Amino acid sequence: MTGRPATADAAAAAPSDTDAVRPAGHAVGAVRGRVRLVLGLLLLGGAAVAGLVVRSDVADPPFQALDERWLTLMGGPHEGPYAAVASALNWFGGPFGAVVPLGLLALLLVRGRRVSAGFLLLAFLGGNMLVVQGLKHLVDRPRPANPLVRVDHGSFPSGHAATAALLVVVVGALLVPAARRRLWWTAGAVFTLAMMWSRTWLHAHWLSDTVAGAAAGAGAGLVVWWLLTPALAREHTRRPLRRDPPTPPG
Repeated sequence: MTGRPATADAAAAAPSDTDAVRPAGHAVGAVRGRVRLVLGLLLLGGAAVAGLVVRSDVADPPFQALDERWLTLMGGPHEGPYAAVASALNWFGGPFGAVVPLGLLALLLVRGRRVSAGFLLLAFLGGNMLVVQGLKHLVDRPRPANPLVRVDHGSFPSGHAATAALLVVVVGALLVPAARRRLWWTAGAVFTLAMMWSRTWLHAHWLSDTVAGAAAGAGAGLVVWWLLTPALAREHTRRPLRRDPPTPPG
């Protein structure tokens, strides 16, 4: 009696490597998505709660003593390399801070990544315009005396710190491969901490303003990332693959 070889039957019955890896990949992606959502909501909630605490007594919130001690440490002298770094970060978070997202937006549109461009717009509009500016108008906390740079109204939260943290999340989500994101998050944390330091060193913000700003920016970016994860994944799979040029006839 003829039949299929045992090895063929076993191969047909056994799941392929692709079948085994695909569900595992989906499970890992789902877990990461939930982590982004939970962490983003915690960060946004923390910034909102801090804002309500400050609003209850803008002149003397519970952490005002810590803010004043930190501001004393940032007393100066305000010159030399520290001044150069702080001024560069102030400029980056100001006029140049708008150039980077706009340049990235143009790059994404040129490459046909419309969902990614939408992610960028939604994250910055929601994070900076809705969350940060909303908290500024709600809390309206006075800034430290004698800031060394031009500032607008409302010290809480720091818009520079929020923009830095938001930019780190958006760039990490859109441009950094997953295998390299751990290094990117480390570098991004250093960059955000440097921006927070510069805002207090320039007496433009209290320390708690910068902490809340970084939390609000990162939280907004993570929530929007979670919201658009399925659409971003579909866009990634639809990106055209490189093909070898056709072989000429003859």
